Amino acid sequence: MAVPESMRAIHTPEQCKAHLMFIGDALYAIGGKWKLRIIVALLSGNKRFNELQRLIGGISAKVLSAELKELEGNGFIRRQVFTGTPVTVDYELTEYAGTLTEVLESLGRWGEMHRQNVKQSMKEQKGVAV
Repeated sequence: MAVPESMRAIHTPEQCKAHLMFIGDALYAIGGKWKLRIIVALLSGNKRFNELQRLIGGISAKVLSAELKELEGNGFIRRQVFTGTPVTVDYELTEYAGTLTEVLESLGRWGEMHRQNVKQSMKEQKGVAV
């Protein structure tokens, strides 16, 4: 496999160790199955808890609650409580969440390319396996 020069340049032993630490920090903050999906769901505007749960699909209330707390703790979302009858809670992205724009765009492009790759591989395997 040919590694791009830009990737190879960061892999002196010292730079590699620092890069691994930074990747670990990033994965801690936005890794897992749900965090980026929650952020993407909030790109279209503020949402209430149940709206988020319906929009994302497949996430339990317990997990969504925990993920929202972690995202809030890392500064990506803000929780707004509106006192009234009934009390409502909205979740919104912070300005800091905007720092993920390039990451989300790149990840989306890569995911689309990967999906096409997998589909093509499955078609080729079916053709050979029969």
